[in-house]
Amino acid sequence: MCIKFVNAQVIYEPFNSSKLGETREVKIQLPRGYDANPDKKYPIIMVFDGDYMFEAVSGNVDYYSYWEDMPDAIVVGVNQMGSREADMYYSEQNSLPIETGASFFEFIGMELIPHIEKTYRTEKFRVAIGHGETANFINYYLLKGDPIFKAYIAISPDLAPDMLNYIPERLGKIETKMFYYLATSENDVASINTGSEALNTAISGIDNKNILYNFKKLEDPTHYSLPAYVIPDALQKIFLVYQPISKKEYRETILELESSPVVYLEEKYQTILDLFGVDKKILLNDFKAIQAAIEKTEKFEYYEDLGKLARKQYPKTMLGSYYLARFYEETGETKKAMRTYQSAFVLEEIAGITKDLVLEKADEIKADFGY
Repeated sequence: MCIKFVNAQVIYEPFNSSKLGETREVKIQLPRGYDANPDKKYPIIMVFDGDYMFEAVSGNVDYYSYWEDMPDAIVVGVNQMGSREADMYYSEQNSLPIETGASFFEFIGMELIPHIEKTYRTEKFRVAIGHGETANFINYYLLKGDPIFKAYIAISPDLAPDMLNYIPERLGKIETKMFYYLATSENDVASINTGSEALNTAISGIDNKNILYNFKKLEDPTHYSLPAYVIPDALQKIFLVYQPISKKEYRETILELESSPVVYLEEKYQTILDLFGVDKKILLNDFKAIQAAIEKTEKFEYYEDLGKLARKQYPKTMLGSYYLARFYEETGETKKAMRTYQSAFVLEEIAGITKDLVLEKADEIKADFGY
């Protein structure tokens, strides 16, 4: 017997940049199964301060994607050891990048990201993660007319003076879905804590449904330990809709629906496609959640649409036939229900729906109605 372990691949690549006039070390983590899925494309997560932030981010991305709490993604880290101050350089007049800071800005947007997209299979959804000075810097991409990043994780940002005006003003005008996550702590550097609080107040006052905003303030972490605390939370918040239906979502949202829970399920997965470019197969967990809601609310008419959807998603299994049989059974078409249960016998068992179960259901109907 041969057991093959599939792990995420980490590539260390020296990148010769004409914008920087030097070679910069870049770390790239490809997801598990990258080579085995040649048609699959992946979002990009760009990690600034990659010399110490890359492993914290890449480890969490690998973990959460393994459990399907977020899509598989390509993580890219840029080494800024020894160059951080020059990379982050901005004008004292308007707080915008100049000289070496402008060169670094162009290196990311005009050289590194195009290189990643040319070399690897990528989707258009990109996340930028920064800490301290780089958490300020990632916002410069937000200020552009068509931002290259659709999600920003600003951890303990050391904000340039004018950014407290620039960021809220820009977020107020964004016309496409944008994720923004801001974090600080009571034990952070005092000026950073104050600036983050002020930025949170300004962003919280924005009336723009396109902005999906989260603010996290912890008590104990220091400026340097904060990333380890908030990176997992930030990834979960950004990719919340991607995650399987939770008990809370089931209880507080699905059971309270006045409309079809099947439409809710379809829209959830369409949102995943629209936001992240990922055409995700509907999880069995999510089918079971909708099934439970239909049984709980006794709105059995929704089983018909659920059955049709299940047949599309899992055509070789009993899932769709079982749901359609439940629809016929509960809406008075008992003979049709019996035959649908019987026809499911030749299909594959799935999610607790077995050959014994469908035959038992068919026999019960036959006995009750004398067919």
